[in-house]
Amino acid sequence: MNFTDIVKVISDFLWNYILLFALLGVGIFLSFKLKFPQVTKLWGSVKKLIQDIRNKVEVAEGSMTPLQSLATAVAAQVGTGNIVGVATAIAAGGPGAAFWMIVSAFFGMSTIFSEAVLAQFYRESKDGQLVGGPAYYIKNGLKSKALSIVFAILCIVALGIVGVMVQSNSI
Repeated sequence: MNFTDIVKVISDFLWNYILLFALLGVGIFLSFKLKFPQVTKLWGSVKKLIQDIRNKVEVAEGSMTPLQSLATAVAAQVGTGNIVGVATAIAAGGPGAAFWMIVSAFFGMSTIFSEAVLAQFYRESKDGQLVGGPAYYIKNGLKSKALSIVFAILCIVALGIVGVMVQSNSI
């Protein structure tokens, strides 16, 4: 058994038995627990965005407008992997894959909403700059500095290796 076979066995086990149900299960749980924020908060968000665009909201130098913030957040979520992933899923699973992508995206929205709220809640001010994100809410929310360091290191490794591979392989 070579390295590729080992990786395939591990990947198949994780995606067939654990990750699929864990990710979808967490999304369903958060959707019910938070009263479906992907639906209930949508109109208020769109309304606020339109108001800010119409009123040409002034922002401090070095800050972002609400539209820039939205565009950045969407770009972070809809990366190359998601674009290529749709084509790959439909090619591998047929048109039924589109239905399951919509279902998982719907419940995934509550997970993303929760991540964003936690990032805002546990952010810190350092030298007049706001800093935050998963490493901060792991450190401050879960009270685990060691786990936050491991998470940060794994993110660096993943971005340096996997992120580049997905983009270069997609072209």
